[in-house]
Amino acid sequence: MILLALDTCDSRGSLAVLRDEEVLTVIAHEGTADYSSWVLPTAEAALQASGLGLREVDVFAVASGPGSFTGVRIGLTTVKAWSEAFGKKVASVSRLEAMAAQSPDDGEYVAAFADAHRDQVFGGLYWREGTGLRLVEQEMVAAPAEFLHWVDAHSANRPVGWISPDPDKVRALEEWQRRAKDGLRIELSSSVLAPMIGKIGLRRAREGRLVDALALDAEYIRRPDAETLWKGVTGRGS
Repeated sequence: MILLALDTCDSRGSLAVLRDEEVLTVIAHEGTADYSSWVLPTAEAALQASGLGLREVDVFAVASGPGSFTGVRIGLTTVKAWSEAFGKKVASVSRLEAMAAQSPDDGEYVAAFADAHRDQVFGGLYWREGTGLRLVEQEMVAAPAEFLHWVDAHSANRPVGWISPDPDKVRALEEWQRRAKDGLRIELSSSVLAPMIGKIGLRRAREGRLVDALALDAEYIRRPDAETLWKGVTGRGS
């Protein structure tokens, strides 16, 4: 099975081509190029390096969030267009799940988080289920301390493995520093997530959990600034 995996959710995006679980080509987004001008030539270059063309892709795997509104929208719009043009299904994958899947900890729970700016993190708690991960309740955007306490409250007092590409967002907390003295640590996740998104997409495909272009939806978690401002203005008049 040939998969093309794409992550444009923040500036550390990437694209990968896989044959089953074998990663053929990976290209990371570097510099300041807009995703609107980066995705198509990068996909062409990655496929060419893999000796393939777009028509040979069996499944498109895409990071559906959380992340920047513009980045998520570009990634999903691109994959929807490919899906419709070539009649292929899509695997929708959370970036947080792709981080959690890298955890070397074999405990029951994995907490994954990433910098959401504005003194917040995107975070999710996952429970190990067989060879995969199952989200506990829902992903969130919250202050680092709030996410830490939420994980405590929802992990049933069981050990939790922590992983992030931005570990200092939680390490800086005084409460975490006390835990670190007892040996608790935050593993460093790779920020190049497309290969893992592709591998999770492969699992989705084998389990029959793919979607078509119409059903593909974003996991923004945080409202875009324009919507937040609009709701604030209209809310004051209600």
